[in-house]
Amino acid sequence: MSEVDHSSPVRPNGGVRRLPMLAASGFLTIGVFLALVLSRRVSVLFALTLVPIAAALLSGHGAGLGELVADGLVTVAPVAIMITFAVLYFSLMIDAGLFDPAVTRILRWAKGDPLKITVGTALLTLLVALDGDGASTFLITVSALLPIYQRLGMRRIVLAGVVCLGAGVMNIVPWGGPTARAMAALKLDSAQLFLPVLPAMIAGICWVLIAAYLIGRSERKRLGVVSIEAGERVRLTGADRARFWINAALTLALVGCLLFQLADLEVLFLVAFLVALLINRPSWQGQQELFAKHAYNVVLVVVVIFAAGVFTGILTGTGMIKAMAESLVAVIPDAGGALLPVVTAIAGMPLSLVFTPDAFYYGVVPVLAETSAAFGGDPAAIGRAAILGQMTTGFPLSPLTASTFILLGMSKVDIGDHQRFIFGWAFGTTLVMTAVALLTGVL
Repeated sequence: MSEVDHSSPVRPNGGVRRLPMLAASGFLTIGVFLALVLSRRVSVLFALTLVPIAAALLSGHGAGLGELVADGLVTVAPVAIMITFAVLYFSLMIDAGLFDPAVTRILRWAKGDPLKITVGTALLTLLVALDGDGASTFLITVSALLPIYQRLGMRRIVLAGVVCLGAGVMNIVPWGGPTARAMAALKLDSAQLFLPVLPAMIAGICWVLIAAYLIGRSERKRLGVVSIEAGERVRLTGADRARFWINAALTLALVGCLLFQLADLEVLFLVAFLVALLINRPSWQGQQELFAKHAYNVVLVVVVIFAAGVFTGILTGTGMIKAMAESLVAVIPDAGGALLPVVTAIAGMPLSLVFTPDAFYYGVVPVLAETSAAFGGDPAAIGRAAILGQMTTGFPLSPLTASTFILLGMSKVDIGDHQRFIFGWAFGTTLVMTAVALLTGVL
């Protein structure tokens, strides 16, 4: 185990160093936050800011509160900038009618059947999510599909939920955030970490399609099959037709740059939006109308992202997240060592609501891996378990991950409603993949 950091709180003789007060403060902060959000007693903005600020003051970190908040805001600033121009860009494209022909064709193919639309949502998400980046996946799929859901009267929460499931399971790919973090934290390569769980990932994909079918069947039962045959064809002529093809080429170029990660997302969306603005709204008055029309959506999403930065900045800077990680390892009995990979996989998904990705993979996973090694287990099994559970379905649910708010902001869904609606289906993905991993002997 020379490759794993030995500075963890676990000692060879089973003794532990504990940080009960700081860890308790962290768990209490998370618990109060989740309780407030899920109960819908206060807004997410209120819970993300006031709860951690109160925790910092009560735990004696009031003097450094400004620095903690600033560090958190700096961390999420690139995401906030990116989502600002992404929302403006796709809002402009929707206003320009870019997606109208595609919406019409999909609706004619689906014949107004919500079941086909829901399964198609899962398939499109699984394809787009091959790039391993949740933010671009949400931006592309929601922008393309939201007009269809609105046309059929389908619930936006279904769109957000199914996209969440598809993007979550695809996040196991080696170039995705969770697996890349796990490989770096445990100094493993993809052959040791990713390839053994490939059958489990395929099972997870099958489960996502089954879940989409069942959710879509419920939507079909609620809405029936909508008739959309008459008057749906979109015809473009003259300047509108030329502008449509320019917008389409620009959007395809943008999507290609996103998929191949040719530049930072915020830079790509800024440049694309400026070009689109010159093409579609060249006049000062037209640009002001666009900003006035979509300012509410932009501000709402960006403010919540900055609030999430306050939350994570305080929990990380005060050491609460590290203390929580160490306290979790400290309570594991010796007899539980053999079951540690299974426990990691099953508990990892709910833990994504508590830990940021970096905190889990760089803080919790190395400690768990060393603990497993002390019990005679394979540290790589802990890494595989982590990517099966903690972030494969958890990241589009976690309030500690900025991309969650991209998904919810684009689809205009409340985070509490989203978590209640899709948590069971997401946890089912983890259970299915864990079961297959056990059967194939990789845990």
